[in-house]
Amino acid sequence: MDAKSFYGSRPRNFLALVPKDPQDSEADLSDDDDDDIIGDPDYLPKQAEMIRDLSTESDEEEMPSTSTSAKRKIKGKNTLQTVMEELDVAPMSPPVTKKKKMSEKKDKEARRIWKHVDIEEFQVPDSSFAPPDIVKTPFQYFKMLFTDEMIQHIAHQTNLYSAQELGDPIKTNPGEIEDFLAMLLLMGVFDFPAMEDYWHPTSRFNVIADIMPQRRFKQLRRYIHFNDNQQCDGSPDRFYKIRPLFEMLRKQCLLIPSTYKHSVDEVMVSYKGTRAGNLRQYIANKPDKWGFKVFCRASSSGIIHDLLLYQGPSTFFNVDLSEEEQELLLGSKVVTTLCKTITQPRLSVVFFDNYFTSFDLILSLHANLGIKCIGTARSNRIGGAQLIEDKELMERGRGALDYKSAEGVLAVKWYDNKCVTLLTNACGIMPLTSVQRWSKDEKAKIAVPCPSLIAAYNQHMGGIDLSDMLVHLYKTPAKSRRWYFPLFGYVLDLCISNAWLVYKRDCGLLKEKPMPLKRFRLAVAHSLKQVNKAAPRVGRPSSASPPQMSCEKKRLPPRTPQPQPDVRYDNYGHLPLHTDNRGRCCLCPKGVSRWKCGKCNVFLCLIGERECFAAYHRK
Repeated sequence: MDAKSFYGSRPRNFLALVPKDPQDSEADLSDDDDDDIIGDPDYLPKQAEMIRDLSTESDEEEMPSTSTSAKRKIKGKNTLQTVMEELDVAPMSPPVTKKKKMSEKKDKEARRIWKHVDIEEFQVPDSSFAPPDIVKTPFQYFKMLFTDEMIQHIAHQTNLYSAQELGDPIKTNPGEIEDFLAMLLLMGVFDFPAMEDYWHPTSRFNVIADIMPQRRFKQLRRYIHFNDNQQCDGSPDRFYKIRPLFEMLRKQCLLIPSTYKHSVDEVMVSYKGTRAGNLRQYIANKPDKWGFKVFCRASSSGIIHDLLLYQGPSTFFNVDLSEEEQELLLGSKVVTTLCKTITQPRLSVVFFDNYFTSFDLILSLHANLGIKCIGTARSNRIGGAQLIEDKELMERGRGALDYKSAEGVLAVKWYDNKCVTLLTNACGIMPLTSVQRWSKDEKAKIAVPCPSLIAAYNQHMGGIDLSDMLVHLYKTPAKSRRWYFPLFGYVLDLCISNAWLVYKRDCGLLKEKPMPLKRFRLAVAHSLKQVNKAAPRVGRPSSASPPQMSCEKKRLPPRTPQPQPDVRYDNYGHLPLHTDNRGRCCLCPKGVSRWKCGKCNVFLCLIGERECFAAYHRK
């Protein structure tokens, strides 16, 4: 029989009884063995031997004045000690569980001292913007956000994707992509029940149908793409197909000068399909309840400055967060990520709702970035502040409030139609203001006392909602089997919304009247389909048809619309066209000509003393 099987296998962690002093042994052979071991350069001491050596050194250090006879007497005592012969790993401290963290947090909140004291108001400087020399055209404002780089990227990726799917690219180009974008912008204003109705003979809409045939439009819509599918293997990004477009847009939005008052909230991009999996979210109190969630940071004027796509646990895969920031809640991490791109954080105040607000977030933003905050909060996230119960506050009547402060943070509970709780380190209770509310008992509006931070929150929190409203006024039709196409439609609409708000701000600085959003969108669409493109082929009108005789009063022909400045001065495709009818020159007050520009469609003097054709197209 094998000796190993007879005596049994040795346990992994074997406890042995050895003398307390490792130098004691029955046979004094340690000196010879130590000499051989020390001479071996490849020898590495075992962990058990290192423990015994350390215990020997500690015993010697504890008895510096003990005599030799006393040492021998201690050696002869042969005291036994229990040690572990084999150790696989060093002993580790028990892991910190979530329950332990919660208990530590509760203990910290219990030790926090809250006082019935108001805080000082933070004076936010007024935003000032340098007025531009002139107000640019709508097309130029749009190009500040939807750049030529984005259009070239879409054209390249569309050709690449169509080649991968069909074996041959559909051979599109940036000019055709601009025509495609112009059609989408026009469809957002002129909404037809079905896509085919724009080309159908009984409902043909020439403004859109003349830009591109229906078959080509559907082909572009089918194969439009934004990233290479063959490069996405192993990527943690679940929005890989649309990510380059969002990153380019985010880069341009960060360049827009912002105010010192920001708001953070979520936006829902409508999508009811099932092909996106659990990327599709549901929020009951939003106009679009089903869709993709996008966290945004906007100024109080409604201009979006930063975006973050929500994709579950991997939302922050490309964001550098410290260990302290990683322990925050999801909403707190979102606010921290979006606030890192604020250009002047120590002069700024950020507003957010109870989905994001917590006591730890306000302390973290002020300590790391120097940002002040105001936000509604849930009762379990106010840092342990003991405020009056809702029932007792409601008995005091509308306008009643209670507040406490600790570590520079003020917790306020105010009763209006219902009790609302806020946390802030930017604004206090005083001075008290009043708001008008309807009273059922008096059948009229009454003045309700209101803390100053409530008024500030109501005034500056609506930036995201304003942008969302403008996007929904004229929305790009984005119904598709591909889940990322609605996100592309949102990018296009957001560029129009941001561009119009910047244009409106510049008009206010120069005291000019801005055009409405619908006219702005149509102007961008007409410029996209005409600028830097050849004029359409227009033949001479036929004069064979006899004039129609009518007893009705002769009506004047409709006035020819003026071209956009981007089309008028692009120096491309402006050719004179001779007509049978005469028209008044668009440039000189008394000139009459039979020549007109085939691209701008306006009459201009071409021969004679007045050379209006060249002067009209020159800045």
